[in-house]
Amino acid sequence: MEGYRGFLGLLVSALLVGFLSVIFVLVWVLHYREGLGWDGGALEFNWHPVLAVTGFVFIQGIAIIVYRLPWTWKCSKLLMKSIHAGLNAVAAVLAIISVVAVFDYHSARSIPHMYSLHSWVGLTAVILYVQQLVLGFLIFLLPWAPLSLRAVVMPIHVYSGLLLFGTVIATVLMGVTEKLFFVLKNPSYHSFPPEGVFTNTLGLLIVVFGALIFWIVTRPQWKRPREPGSILLQPNGGAEGMEGAMAISTSHSPDSADAELSSERAARKRTLGLDDAGQRSTM
Repeated sequence: MEGYRGFLGLLVSALLVGFLSVIFVLVWVLHYREGLGWDGGALEFNWHPVLAVTGFVFIQGIAIIVYRLPWTWKCSKLLMKSIHAGLNAVAAVLAIISVVAVFDYHSARSIPHMYSLHSWVGLTAVILYVQQLVLGFLIFLLPWAPLSLRAVVMPIHVYSGLLLFGTVIATVLMGVTEKLFFVLKNPSYHSFPPEGVFTNTLGLLIVVFGALIFWIVTRPQWKRPREPGSILLQPNGGAEGMEGAMAISTSHSPDSADAELSSERAARKRTLGLDDAGQRSTM
């Protein structure tokens, strides 16, 4: 791997900052917000930030970069897909429980639901995240999806995953700020009380964690290399694609592998034919 030391330093930093974010949100609710419970009261609401930061931010971030870990490159792509999907499933379950905690709390206190921008963006992110998880499972993990469909969906899957991760971070920051405005009355938020400063620090840690994850996942030199026996497919169905194509393993079906390799050879012959014609035209 090119720049292995830099990758390792950023990875350790991301894990440390992400773990600190989880510790900070736990200290916030246990020390400043009276703890956790499941009784329809404030203690149940406190599960909302804990599960959102732990699952929707930290675990989702790890799921995004799991393909970039070089010591996993010898593992099969199917195993890494399963780990990626499993981590995202855990994040989705925790996010759903966090939403349930909020709705229970609002119902018990007769507080209107879904009135804030935080709730609108947050619930939308949860719904789209679950949809992304289900579609990813059906298209990339199960073997029956056509390779051409995978090639078309892959860039959308990658983009939407990163967009959702950034949206989740923004939503968490909105929620933390909203909560502080609600609960910090005496002393007020603008007077820099210890809880406000501590929770603002939590927000900064979440932003740094997101920045590290985005940097790691967007460096092309740290991308998982192609597996032997895989071909590149373009969204238009051609083989040996250029930038924007995706590598797909052909080991899952001998018949389909033969057909895909035949199409690859045909594409190479067409390319060679074009090269020969170009050379003759310049002589």
